[in-house]
Amino acid sequence: MRIIFSRKGFDSAAGGGASPIIDGCPVSLPIPSAGWSQTTYADLGLGGAVHRASRGKLGTDDHCHHDPMFLDDDTCLFGQCSAAQTHLANRGVGEGDVFLFFGLFREEDSGEPHHRIFGYLRIEEIVDLSHCSDHRRQELAMLGHPHALGMHAKNDVIYCGKGATAGQACDVLRLTVPGGPPSLWRRPAWLKPGGLSYHDRADRWLSGKRIRSVARGQEFVADIGRRQAPRTWLDTILSEIRSDTVKSR
Repeated sequence: MRIIFSRKGFDSAAGGGASPIIDGCPVSLPIPSAGWSQTTYADLGLGGAVHRASRGKLGTDDHCHHDPMFLDDDTCLFGQCSAAQTHLANRGVGEGDVFLFFGLFREEDSGEPHHRIFGYLRIEEIVDLSHCSDHRRQELAMLGHPHALGMHAKNDVIYCGKGATAGQACDVLRLTVPGGPPSLWRRPAWLKPGGLSYHDRADRWLSGKRIRSVARGQEFVADIGRRQAPRTWLDTILSEIRSDTVKSR
């Protein structure tokens, strides 16, 4: 089994700032669309938030890359392609594995920017958009998923499965150490040096159960095999997300 830490949403490079925490709820802002999109920030009710987070560079009528896409039936669709998808494929990511989506957040009016987990997807199906049926592609396109609306690369896929977003910015889901720069994370005890892709350098694994995450990159894969400790940790994370989601409704 694999746990994938998947970076998504606004940051200083993509969008211009952190996604906001509004009334205690982390609101991940999708990055601006690079082409294939039927969804504006207004469609998602995010016009005002994106205007503030981008310092006026983006607004209500701008199109966004609505991905990952969380649906009302508690499922999630997430598209990936190019080098990031090649990395996932090479690491053997498949059905039963879990994406933990994280991003850069801060309280809308104050607070330090930090990385936190805001949602998850447990993979049940991987749709290869270069080989799937026209009917399956059309189903996904009708939902407005940008990867189904137009091929982004030759290896374009959409991961499908159960998923949800957190309704509260609880401490359990925060990755960044208190007071630290966003890239300095609290490391779960089960995550050992060499156990996370793109983090092979010894100087990234620090004392005090900390890890310095890479500045860029989208998909960081931890192959946990049959170990129980990471499964217990993951169950806690997913339970917290689902609990927070229920509280926010």
